[in-house]
Amino acid sequence: MPLEILDYESTPLGTLCLRRRELVSRPGTIVTEVTLDHEFLMSSYLTESERALARIGLEKVSDHIEGKLNVLVGGLGLGYTANECLKSARVASVEVVEFLPQVIGWLDRGLIPLAGQLAGDGRLNVTHGDVYARVAEEGVDSSKPGQNPIDQGTAERFDLIVIDVDHSPQDVLGDQSHGFYTREGLRRTREQLTVGGVLGVWSYAEDTPLLANLKQELVDVDVQQVTVWNDLIDVEQTDWLFFGRREA
Repeated sequence: MPLEILDYESTPLGTLCLRRRELVSRPGTIVTEVTLDHEFLMSSYLTESERALARIGLEKVSDHIEGKLNVLVGGLGLGYTANECLKSARVASVEVVEFLPQVIGWLDRGLIPLAGQLAGDGRLNVTHGDVYARVAEEGVDSSKPGQNPIDQGTAERFDLIVIDVDHSPQDVLGDQSHGFYTREGLRRTREQLTVGGVLGVWSYAEDTPLLANLKQELVDVDVQQVTVWNDLIDVEQTDWLFFGRREA
C-alpha cells in the first residue's frame, strides 16, 4: 500500500502528522507512525518500552498496594501505555491527560491501531490538558476517589502515575515540562500518589540528574533498560524507564 497521510495539522508544538504505510522490508506489515515537524516521534512497530513502562509500574505497585488501582497516564500517543494498563483486571480506572487535542481526535475517529480496544473500555477517560500542571497541583483530597481532578477542580491520588511525553528530561517537547524533573516538581508529583504508589517516567536516554532527584524524593528508585533490536534500521535501541515509590 502507498504511504497514507491520516492527519496533518499545525499544533503549539509544531506540525503533527499521522501516517500509515507498509514496510518495504516487511511486505504485508502495516505500521502507523507519528512525526512532529517531519521528525520521527513514535511508531506502532516497536512499542515494547511504552508497554513495559505500564507493566513494570503495575508490578511495582502490586508489591505494596492491595485491591483495585487508579492510574494516571501522561500522554496518549498511539495508546500502547494506556492499553497495557487496561490489560490488568486490578486496574479500576485509567485517566489519560493528553496535551494535543489532535491526538485525542485520532482516538475518537478510530485512526490509531488500538482505537477499538481503548474506546470500548469503560475504565478509560481521556482528557485534554497539561499533565505536568496536573501533577503539580496542590490540595490533594484523598477522601474523594474516582473524581476527575481536571473536571472537578479537586485532586485525586493515584496508585500509579506514568509519564511518556518528552524524548528525555534533557530533550523536551515543550517548556511546560522543565519543572517536573526538578526536586520540587517530583515532590509535588509525589503528593499525587497514594502511600505505596509508584511514579514511572519514560526516556530515550539515561539521565543522571533525574535519577538523583528521584532518590531525594522517592524510595525504591529503580532504572530499567528496555533494549530491542530495530530491524528496520539494523541497530540496537535502548530506552530507559525510571521508577520510584512514595513511602509516606
